Amino acid sequence: MNEETLQQVQLAYGVENWSAGYFDINSRGHMIVHPSPGDERHADLKEIVDHLLQRGRVQLPLLLRFPQILNSQLRVLSSAYQAAIVEFEYTGQHYPLYPMKVNPRREVVEEFLREGSRCRIGLECGSKSELFAAIAQDQSPESLLLCNGFKDESFVRTALLGVQAGKRVVIVIEKLNELRMILKLAQELGVAPLIGLRAKLYSRGSGKWASSGGDSAKFGLTTSEILECVRMLREAKLDHHLKLLHFHIGSQITDIKRVKNAMKEAARVYSKLRQIGCGIEFVDIGGGLGVDYDGSKTRFDSSVNYTVQEFANDVVYTFKWICDEENVPTPNLVTESGRFMTAYHSVFITSIRDEIETFADDQPEVTIDEDDPQVITELKDLCDSINAKNYAEYYHDSLQLKDELQIQFNLGLVSLEDRAKGDVLFWEICARALREAEEDGFSDEEFEQLKRNLAQKYLCNFSLFRSAPDSWAIRQLFPIVPIHRLNERPTDYATLVDVTCDSDGKIDRFVDLKDVKQTLELHNWETGEAYYLGIFLIGAYQEVMGSHHNLFGHPNEAHIVIDTNGRFHVTKIVAGSQIQDMMQFARYDSNQLLESYRKQLDHQVDSLKITAAEADSLAQEYTAIAQRSTYLE
Repeated sequence: MNEETLQQVQLAYGVENWSAGYFDINSRGHMIVHPSPGDERHADLKEIVDHLLQRGRVQLPLLLRFPQILNSQLRVLSSAYQAAIVEFEYTGQHYPLYPMKVNPRREVVEEFLREGSRCRIGLECGSKSELFAAIAQDQSPESLLLCNGFKDESFVRTALLGVQAGKRVVIVIEKLNELRMILKLAQELGVAPLIGLRAKLYSRGSGKWASSGGDSAKFGLTTSEILECVRMLREAKLDHHLKLLHFHIGSQITDIKRVKNAMKEAARVYSKLRQIGCGIEFVDIGGGLGVDYDGSKTRFDSSVNYTVQEFANDVVYTFKWICDEENVPTPNLVTESGRFMTAYHSVFITSIRDEIETFADDQPEVTIDEDDPQVITELKDLCDSINAKNYAEYYHDSLQLKDELQIQFNLGLVSLEDRAKGDVLFWEICARALREAEEDGFSDEEFEQLKRNLAQKYLCNFSLFRSAPDSWAIRQLFPIVPIHRLNERPTDYATLVDVTCDSDGKIDRFVDLKDVKQTLELHNWETGEAYYLGIFLIGAYQEVMGSHHNLFGHPNEAHIVIDTNGRFHVTKIVAGSQIQDMMQFARYDSNQLLESYRKQLDHQVDSLKITAAEADSLAQEYTAIAQRSTYLE
């Protein structure tokens, strides 16, 4: 790949800006993945996909999971806090937690616990289902099992099962009545968990989840409620079980200043509680450590203006400074940085299956007749004469003529054929004007809008609502890059649409270093050609929050590891949903469906419209369809 093409591709997709060292482009123009930043070993994503498809083991769409990246991100996180602890001579330790809500897949949870014993990684759960799975996991004895969220009696009883199994279970109090319930059950069962209090800080985060903090936050205790909890624990002679203070100011904090402010407030709350005799040993700062999805390193919603090391330094330094000032011991610091830990480890692969024709595609050549209306002849003159000097003026003239054509059509003054001619000429003028504007480097808003109007619309084999739901729900940006042909300059602009019957099933916002792009640069695509796109950084929240809209199910999934020699190995394949799986999800009984269809066929046989043999063949085909993929094949 020559240097000029590489620069153009990097400008188009910004891989080096958002990849955090995990993804790059090789000399063949293929996307590659590294098991950790700075590791020379890598695997070629195109080769992985070809390997899986050629063996017939999977079909697209396909989720690629790289467990080594999970381990790498945990090391990056732990190393950042350890470096800060050493630099600031901090006496507490770092206890990372993995919040199961971020991605509760068994393979993800078990991978963290298997490789994370050296850094005391524990689990955080916010529901009975998550807790049920968590208490059976093989955690390090010194790690924590934290219970957040709203709780009923069965939740607390489940948590106490973990206590009796020898786990360091911490139940975090969100409301006063939760503590009353815990005290009652502890007395009944003769077993008590460690207790945490969730503080509702005045400080708020920044970005899409800023409302998670502040006075109006959904979770947390006010200062007076915290003091009432302390009183209740002392009255029950269980105040020695109060070991943790928790707060959370929002996910994906974009601005480091908000982190500093929150840490100051939280450190003061902790210090004052220590000064009134509370033996708190842990402060759980919650989540918030963000991912730079667009690579801009700014306060934009899809970015962050800090590094993980700066984040850790600010947390550790602030607690050290304030605790020294307040003359209290520094706490162990607990983090719930699930987005940071998981986002990079999954890549979703889809393919272009078709093109949705736009205005300027494959238009017939216009022949002007003597009796054509004047508006048509004027459009033809503009189309024939537009050039680098007059393209802006002629484009504006064509807009006026387009309006005149519509008015005359509504008045019955021009025919349908005339209107068709005018449309063809207008869009040809637009296409030529846009080409001249791009050559001229002219980026006026009207030409940006024209680019969006003329962009290709590619139909991709996936469901946005299943595999990247945040793109639709909160307009989250995810990097999207072809995984091959990157040694060629992309020449087309496009938006992407999925296979659902929903107009919202589209992606028309793309990462860019300085702004949000409305179109994505892609290579020229011909019908039937294999062209694969990767949606990156989807390892956090997307799988668990995806829906079965239109009864599209889970895609196929492959787990990939890279060995010491740099070769990739497929360690696991998880089959995607079949149609029969989605029938069960929607509470249909496959046998009843077949029986009902068979009755309809029998009626056709009785009516002499088909034979009994044909009915049997159709029933067999219907049965076989149930085992097919929900996606295009």
